[in-house]
Amino acid sequence: MHVNQEPMLVQRAQNGDLNAIGALYDQHHQPIFRFIWSRVQDPVVAEDLTGELFTRMVTSLPHYRANGVPFRAWLYRIARNLITDHHRKYGGQQFVEITQTADLSTEEDDPMQLIETKLTVERVQRALEHIDPAQREVVELRFLAGLSLHEAAETLDKTVAAVKSLQHRGLKALRGSLLNLEVEA
Repeated sequence: MHVNQEPMLVQRAQNGDLNAIGALYDQHHQPIFRFIWSRVQDPVVAEDLTGELFTRMVTSLPHYRANGVPFRAWLYRIARNLITDHHRKYGGQQFVEITQTADLSTEEDDPMQLIETKLTVERVQRALEHIDPAQREVVELRFLAGLSLHEAAETLDKTVAAVKSLQHRGLKALRGSLLNLEVEA
């Protein structure tokens, strides 16, 4: 969908158009899920929180007003609040169900590629844990969630210049953290 069409889609959704609500869900579900997953480190919890986000989206849509805040940034603000609430409620506790340990790959998947991808993702996640939380959040919003500088700034209630600075320092810190992990390995 073209970005200029999103305000019309949001307006249709605010008027109760179920197809428009579905289109907004389809457009934003995967990137928001990935962002939440990166913050909670558990796909089941991430899916639950993503579902809660879209429930809140539907109930709050009548009250949404653009007022310079892009719709996507509004969604990520909701996601950040849900993540914060989750961490307050559960602290650092991680609960892993036995069913999560099952191999979810298909026969068509290249086992070596799956292993390499999983190891890379785990390495980046470990490296992200070692950088400043504000920098990490900007890096995740910009590169994992795919938000623009403006959208990330709106989501974090910061200026674009502040987000650029945090991004620059965050990427530099991430690079250093990744190098340190290589040395330790």
